[in-house]
Amino acid sequence: MKLFYSNDFKINVDKFNLANTSNILRIICGLFLIPEVFGKFTGFMQLNPNIVNFFANVGLNPPEFWVYLAAIGELFCGLALIFGICTRYAAIGAAVILFVAVIALNILRGHFAWTWSIGGDEYLVFWIICCCIVALNDFKTLKS
Repeated sequence: MKLFYSNDFKINVDKFNLANTSNILRIICGLFLIPEVFGKFTGFMQLNPNIVNFFANVGLNPPEFWVYLAAIGELFCGLALIFGICTRYAAIGAAVILFVAVIALNILRGHFAWTWSIGGDEYLVFWIICCCIVALNDFKTLKS
């Protein structure tokens, strides 16, 4: 199996067929990443100080670098998922970014919490699972 195929980089009408539930899940996973990018900024290229402080408190130094890196990763993974470009790698990338967010939240909180209503991880874990399903579905299409 090759790492990349020519179809990985093509925007195809079939990738927007909403009768295919895999497409719906892929597009939603991508769309949900876009607001995360905007939340890291207060204006054009002006970082949100609350987000910078969060990254600093978790120990990611220099925090500005890590905020920009997270925003770029979320933007590229989100757009790639929306348009179906390099889907399996974009989904894995998104899952990794979300997993780092889970770890960061637990470091900052100092303990594990599950339910979202108390600042827990259930939403992020659900989103990670959805991204993994998208990646697995795309890997599965390589065999057919």
